[in-house]
Amino acid sequence: MTRLSVNINKIATLRNARGGNMPDVTKAALDCERFGAEGITVHPRPDERHIRYSDVREIRPLITTEFNIEGNPIPSFIDLVCEVVPDQVTLVPDAADAITSNSGWDTVRNRDFLTDVCRTFKAKGIRTSIFIDPDPKMAEAAALCGCDRVELYTEPYAAGYAAGREHAVKPFIAAAERARECGLGVNAGHDLNLDNLGFFIREIPWTAEVSIGHAIICDAIYMGLEKTITEYLKLTKSAGK
Repeated sequence: MTRLSVNINKIATLRNARGGNMPDVTKAALDCERFGAEGITVHPRPDERHIRYSDVREIRPLITTEFNIEGNPIPSFIDLVCEVVPDQVTLVPDAADAITSNSGWDTVRNRDFLTDVCRTFKAKGIRTSIFIDPDPKMAEAAALCGCDRVELYTEPYAAGYAAGREHAVKPFIAAAERARECGLGVNAGHDLNLDNLGFFIREIPWTAEVSIGHAIICDAIYMGLEKTITEYLKLTKSAGK
């Protein structure tokens, strides 16, 4: 079944807006686990506008579920990941000034670089995933880089869901099928929510993991964090059956 990893970046954004330690990001990570989350995702950026490198170091020894660190593999990020040794690292090609991730890697053009990065992380025993657009060619080239999984960038699916979900999910099925043929696991993330998540998993039931943050925190404003995580878990467990 598909595992739910909760991205806690938005909790850190709220903390950083006022300074101090409210809300407590480390406590939030532990609470997400207590409420049933099967993983915790963080995405530290160089400007530390949400998750800080120090947060990553504090969270790592405390959580017992899967820990996923995602980000652009610049030297400081590579050093951080090799220091804390998460269960999974997800390579994302986001620019330093990007508001949020907005595209996947061109795994053909960046094959040599990504191969070197994957080799570095796999030498530390870290499962490595590459963030890609829903393109079978990108999935095939990712496999040649030596990664273990790809994470499909699902914003285009979410954007097109209301107009026609069958059409919106079609390229993702093609990319996921090619990834599986190449021996890669398939993750997914970006703009997945309670409306569109279930259909995505039903159409790609071999999705190993979804990483969701923004939508969970938005829903938690109205439902509370525990109830929200419960509702997402219902989808990840039932949709894949």
